[in-house]
Amino acid sequence: MSPRTPMTPVYRAVVTLTAPLMCRWSRLHVSGLDHLPESGPTLIVANHDSYWDPVAIGVAARHTRQIRALSKSSLWNNRIVGSVMDGMGHIPIDRGKGDTAAMDNAIAQLAAGVCIGVFPEGTRSLGRSLRARSGIGRLASAVPDTVVVCARVTGTVDVVRAPTRPRVSVEFFPPAGGQLRAEETAAQLSERLLTEIRACAPRAVPGRRRTATKYRRRLATGERSPE
Repeated sequence: MSPRTPMTPVYRAVVTLTAPLMCRWSRLHVSGLDHLPESGPTLIVANHDSYWDPVAIGVAARHTRQIRALSKSSLWNNRIVGSVMDGMGHIPIDRGKGDTAAMDNAIAQLAAGVCIGVFPEGTRSLGRSLRARSGIGRLASAVPDTVVVCARVTGTVDVVRAPTRPRVSVEFFPPAGGQLRAEETAAQLSERLLTEIRACAPRAVPGRRRTATKYRRRLATGERSPE
C-alpha cells in the first residue's frame, strides 16, 4: 500500500475549525469509514442537498483522508474563497460546459493517488430529481486502479435551522453493484451509483422553514429554483 498523502495545512485548518460545528452542534454520526482507503486513487461519490455536504464529508473523513473536490468555478470569483479553495486542493470546473481542462487536472491528480470527491448531480438537488452526470465514469475509466466509494449524507439541510439541532449522518460504503464494469458506460456508472446513494437519502430542501417552503412551492409549480 502506498503511504498516506499528508493533508495540506489549509485543509487541516478548515476541517479542524468546522469539526466542532459538525460533531457537537450537528451531532455527526459516521459509519463505514473502513471502506475508505487511506491511500491510492479514490473517488468519493455523494448526494448533494446542502452546501454543508462537503463540510460534513470532509470532517467525517478527516482522520483518514484529504478529499479534493471538483467544485463550481464561480467560487473562485471571490479572491479570499478562491485562495482557501486552492489551499485545500480543490479543482474548479465549469459545470455543464464540458470543461476538459478541469477533467484532465482531476485525472492527473487521481493517477497520482489522491482522493477526489464528486457530486454526480452536479449541484444541490433542492428537492428535485436530477440526472447523474457522466464525469464519475470518465474519471474511473481513465484511472483503472481507482476505488469508488459512495457517501450517503443526510441531515445537512437542517444545520442552519437553529435553535433546532440537526442530526447529520455520513455513511461510506462500496457500490453494491461493484466498481466500473467492462460493459458499462460512464453515464451508466454515474446513474447506478446515484441510484444506490439516493435509495436511503431522499432529496431534501435546505434552509430555514420559510426558505424551504419557498423552494417546495417553486418545485410544485414547475418554476426553476435558483442555485
